[in-house]
Amino acid sequence: MTDRPDVDPGGADPGEGADQAIRRRFAGHDPQAGVDTGGTPWAGRQLTSTGFDGDTGDADAVLIEALRRRGAEATAADDVRLVELVTAARLLVPVVAVAGEMTEVNGLVSDATSDMAAVTLVAPDGQRALPAFTSLAALGQWDASARPVPVSAQRAAQAAVQEGCHVIVLDPGLPTAGTLRGSMVWALAMGRDWLPAHQDPQVRAGVEAATAPEPDVGSVRLEGGSDGELVIRLGLQPGLDGSQVRDLVQRVSERVATDGEVRARIDAISFALGAV
Repeated sequence: MTDRPDVDPGGADPGEGADQAIRRRFAGHDPQAGVDTGGTPWAGRQLTSTGFDGDTGDADAVLIEALRRRGAEATAADDVRLVELVTAARLLVPVVAVAGEMTEVNGLVSDATSDMAAVTLVAPDGQRALPAFTSLAALGQWDASARPVPVSAQRAAQAAVQEGCHVIVLDPGLPTAGTLRGSMVWALAMGRDWLPAHQDPQVRAGVEAATAPEPDVGSVRLEGGSDGELVIRLGLQPGLDGSQVRDLVQRVSERVATDGEVRARIDAISFALGAV
């Protein structure tokens, strides 16, 4: 999307800057004539509603309270409640101007055009995140120059997936900051309910299918770990040595990982081993 009109440096006066050139170029434009700066009439154009016509830009108070309560000791029930609230909320995704074509006037280089682009964050480990905000105030504290785009949580999640983002960070840098993990983002993008992996029937079915070919697995139990980790507790038959146990765990891990639907519902996996 073009943010500013092209500047024709060739027609600039010798002592004229880029901003002055822009004003000169459109000095004859009359907004009362009913046309834009390109001479195209405004009449007959249709504006599509965003679905948030009555939006005041304020945050949902219940969502903010859920974000405040959700900390290091958040339970699976807290996570479920947060995703439910986010699903029904309006989010603001920031877009910023990115310089496009450059021009030089009197030795001064400036951007003649700029495009609007969505913002992504990159962690030191390379993980990408999409920032989203609960209110105009929260976005303004983060970057007052960013333009807010109101979207549903599903649209935000779909944008995150398209941009290769692993997570969505809500209100980054603020006391209400929170993270929607990968499994939550996928659930939002697909428009389905989210459950912790250890409570998800499809995950259980996938893990049981992955362990079924292993005669040395006598029992399987799923538990929840920290930060949404899925703990697969295996009861093994006696008599296995260390290399046999490692090979068994690797085979099970690979089968789970190759099931795309199951893998999308899991954020991390660890194994706990014991005797039957």
